[in-house]
Amino acid sequence: MTDAPAPFELPLFPLQSVLFPGGLLSLKVFEARYLDLVGDCMRERKPFGVVALKKGSEIRSMDDVALEAIGCLAELIDVDSPRPGILQVRCRGTQRFETGSASQQANHLWVAQARLLPDDEAQPPTEELLGSAQGLANAIATLKQQGNAPFLEPYHFEDAGWIANRWCEILPISVAAKQKLMELPDPLVRLKLVDEFLRSKGVVG
Repeated sequence: MTDAPAPFELPLFPLQSVLFPGGLLSLKVFEARYLDLVGDCMRERKPFGVVALKKGSEIRSMDDVALEAIGCLAELIDVDSPRPGILQVRCRGTQRFETGSASQQANHLWVAQARLLPDDEAQPPTEELLGSAQGLANAIATLKQQGNAPFLEPYHFEDAGWIANRWCEILPISVAAKQKLMELPDPLVRLKLVDEFLRSKGVVG
């Protein structure tokens, strides 16, 4: 029996969206607290945590904000500074984590004690879910023709969790629904739910 992962202090970046493992996140950073956060992560080569907002917007009063307890680590890919005081940041979602109660530091940066959650077990899509894999390949081809590349390469059409996560990122569903899907520990269950949605919309036959 393995020991549970030790909790660690994690700086948080609340967003009105959900980051999935393997996902691409682009951010325009201009608030001092987040400029400092990105600088720290660059220097120390460490990730930060992305959590979805359950209530409120990304404002400084913690009385008006509620954060989801489960989020995803964001690893910096590249950072550009188009002009002073603004950073364009690209990140990769890596591993899910669970937090206890979050609090704000003096500079208004959110932090929480976090513990890492297990990665999805690599599982191929079952035969009845292969339509979702092909549908995603078709969607990627269409998006590329439109000059849009929302996913990081390499692609993993052999991995049910990867397929489900990429669909979740582009489906027109609520942030709350995406959060629930991201939290599911079984990637095949996640893909099955996505597949049912796609069939209900006629995307997959």
